[in-house]
Amino acid sequence: MPVLRRENTRPPRSPRRLHTAGILLAALSLLPALPASLAQAADTPARGSAHMGMGVLAHDGRDGTPSTGDATQTEGVDVSSHQGNVAWSTLWNSGVRWAYVKATEGTYYTSPYFAQHYNGSYNVGMVRGSYHFATPDTTGGATQANYFVDHGGGWSRDGRTLPGALDIEWNPYGAACYGKTQSAMVTWIRDFLNQYKARTGRDAVIYTATTWWTQCTGNYGGFAAANPLWIARYAADPGTLPAGWGFYTMWQYTSSGPTVGDHDKFNGALDRVVALANG
Repeated sequence: MPVLRRENTRPPRSPRRLHTAGILLAALSLLPALPASLAQAADTPARGSAHMGMGVLAHDGRDGTPSTGDATQTEGVDVSSHQGNVAWSTLWNSGVRWAYVKATEGTYYTSPYFAQHYNGSYNVGMVRGSYHFATPDTTGGATQANYFVDHGGGWSRDGRTLPGALDIEWNPYGAACYGKTQSAMVTWIRDFLNQYKARTGRDAVIYTATTWWTQCTGNYGGFAAANPLWIARYAADPGTLPAGWGFYTMWQYTSSGPTVGDHDKFNGALDRVVALANG
C-alpha cells in the first residue's frame, strides 16, 4: 500500500511581512543609542506648570527656618494652579493677610484657578496681587508685560490690590538663563518693567533669588531704586540681597508652610502692605 505524503499547507511568508519585521528589529536595536537629551525630555515639566520658587530647593536648598515672632513682619502666601482650589478662610484664620496669585506665563498660559485665587483671597479680606512667570526665551519683555496686564495683571487704587510681580528665576524647561547673556537678560527685564509701568502706572515687584540674579544678570543693581524686591530663600534669614537693594520688601521663606506651602513675610506691618497697594 503506498504511503501518503502529507503536503505542507502553510502559506509561504509574505515578503512584505518579512520586510516589516526587519524594520521593527532594526528600530529596537537603536533604542539604547538614543541621545540622553531625548531620554530626559520626559522629566521636563509641562509648559504652564511653573510657579514661584520652583527652582529654589534644587539650586539654593533649604537651611533652617525663620523666626515667626517678629511683629513687624506680615504673613503672606503665593499660589498657582499647583495648589488647586485654596482654602482662603483657613489661611485668613491662621494669620495670613496678603497673597500673590499666578495669572500668566509667557504669552501662552493663563491660570485656570486665577478667579478662585484672586477673588477668593480678596473676599476673605486679604490684600492681593498677581504675578507673571517670565519665559524670556519665548517672547520679548514688553510683549509678556502686555499679556500679563491683559490677563489679570492690572492694578486699581482700591487699597487692596498690590502691583504686579515679575517672577524671574531658574528656567524649569531648559537652560537656567533661558539662553540669554547677562546684558540681554537685563534688557529683557527692563522692557517688561517699562511696559508694565506704561500700562498700569506702577513699578512692578521683582521676585528672584540672589544666586539666579547673580548668574543671569551679572548681579545688576539698576532696578533697585524703583522696583520692590521679593527675595526667595528658604532659610533662617533672607541672606545676601542682589546688588542695589538695601532691604527686601517681601521674602518667600518656605515651600512647606501650612495649607498651601509657599509662605512669605512682608517686611513691615499690615499698614505697610496697604501702603504698597496704594502706591
